[in-house]
Amino acid sequence: QVQLVESGGGLVQAGGSLRLSCAASGLTFSSYNMGWFRQAPGKEREFVAAIYWSGRLTDYADSVKGRFGMSRDNAKNTVILQMNSLKPEDTAVYYCGLPSRGSSWSQVRVAQVYDYWGQGTQVTVSS
Repeated sequence: QVQLVESGGGLVQAGGSLRLSCAASGLTFSSYNMGWFRQAPGKEREFVAAIYWSGRLTDYADSVKGRFGMSRDNAKNTVILQMNSLKPEDTAVYYCGLPSRGSSWSQVRVAQVYDYWGQGTQVTVSS
């Protein structure tokens, strides 16, 4: 059974940093693209970042580009979201997602493409 477990969220002041991790099991990890999404109260789930199965390519939402970095360690079945220069508008529950193997890299920004999600980790940024 596929399991995705996020960790590393917390409370941080504006301008600070957090490092989120997503540990995967029950899948051939290196065969899958991976994504990070976030959801704030009353809002739709929003794309944050994605990484290609090999780690060679990444994609970022305009709102986080230059501040967040995504990486993966296929040997450890783990993806990382390094978040720097955090802003109050980054406050949300952050989810790690696994897209369908039938989907393409060009679809990684679309939440409906994802087959499985972790439980989420709360990130709160105070002003």
